[in-house]
Amino acid sequence: MPQGELLGILALTWQAAAMLVIACGLIYLGIAKEVEPLLLVPIGAGILLANIPLGGLTEGHGFLRLIRTFGIETELFPLLIFIGVGAMIDFGSMLERPYTVLLGAAAQFGIFGTFFLAYLFGDGLFGLFDFSFTDAVSIGIIGSADGPTSIYVSTVLGTKYAPAIVVAAYSYMALVPIIQPPIMRALTTKRERGVVMPARSARVSQRTRILFPVVTIVVVGLIAPKATPLIGTLMFGNLLRESGVLERLSLAAQNELANIVTILLGLAVGGMMVAEEFLRPETIMIFAMGVVAFAVGTAAGLVLGKIMYLLSGKQINPLIGAAGISAFPMSARVVQKVGLETNPHNHLLMHAAGANTAGQIASVVAGGAVLALVPFFGG
Repeated sequence: MPQGELLGILALTWQAAAMLVIACGLIYLGIAKEVEPLLLVPIGAGILLANIPLGGLTEGHGFLRLIRTFGIETELFPLLIFIGVGAMIDFGSMLERPYTVLLGAAAQFGIFGTFFLAYLFGDGLFGLFDFSFTDAVSIGIIGSADGPTSIYVSTVLGTKYAPAIVVAAYSYMALVPIIQPPIMRALTTKRERGVVMPARSARVSQRTRILFPVVTIVVVGLIAPKATPLIGTLMFGNLLRESGVLERLSLAAQNELANIVTILLGLAVGGMMVAEEFLRPETIMIFAMGVVAFAVGTAAGLVLGKIMYLLSGKQINPLIGAAGISAFPMSARVVQKVGLETNPHNHLLMHAAGANTAGQIASVVAGGAVLALVPFFGG
């Protein structure tokens, strides 16, 4: 056997070396800076494993190739993740404050803004990149700030850029604490950020909590059938939580199921970042548009938040609009942190959580709407 097939360092390219550096950077952010370690550490480890020369983990029956095939290409992982997410989410904050639904909807503007940008640079006006209409739609879904939805939509649409889209979506979800605060400070005044909102609103009955996931499945399923797999698994998980008689299943979904799938999904996403396929102009552009998607979604939520601030007689803190993106629960935590920086008595977490959970539902509905509309507009 030639020596080059035994020593990986002899087969190391500059692209692979660059990816190894990126992997170490993500692991560093996750561990040393505690920036969403549940996402960044498994993704970083997956990138390391995928880019070791001659490792073979992404080829044939290699470990990373197998979990990608059976977990992502079959759309299984995002649906299992949504069961766990649904079991973790308390929709009480949103149900107590119905107006937060509008903030969740507004933040989805990032999807459509990024789609138009990708299409203009692709098959549209400029033609600078190899982005078809379907590719542009898939890239736009990064703006949902929802990793499972990004996986599901890009896989169903069969875009060739699915790995880059998935990695961009998850990478920026993890970097929400870095991306959002500058936008929040730029678009709001210190006085607006300092508005104190009441800690609680009217309590929601258990009957309402149980009916909510059931009604949501029916309503969303009838309006946007393509969203049924995503909204169905999300709300099934929430039904386990709220039923009051399925504690064991709810805890299993929140812990064992969610933890196992998170590990495998993180490794699979990182395993998609193979140097030869990843370091291309189109991929770099997708990552750039991912930043735009998150920024536009955040800005749209903040703008509506400022409108609500004025219409409410300056009683609503516009910062909570930033939590309308679906990066749950990171975005709500960021709103709480920025609010406390301005006013140490300003506890916005519950209000932001309402917008954040509304954004989770809105992103799923938007994903279903995209899948339904693509065949009519050139998909």
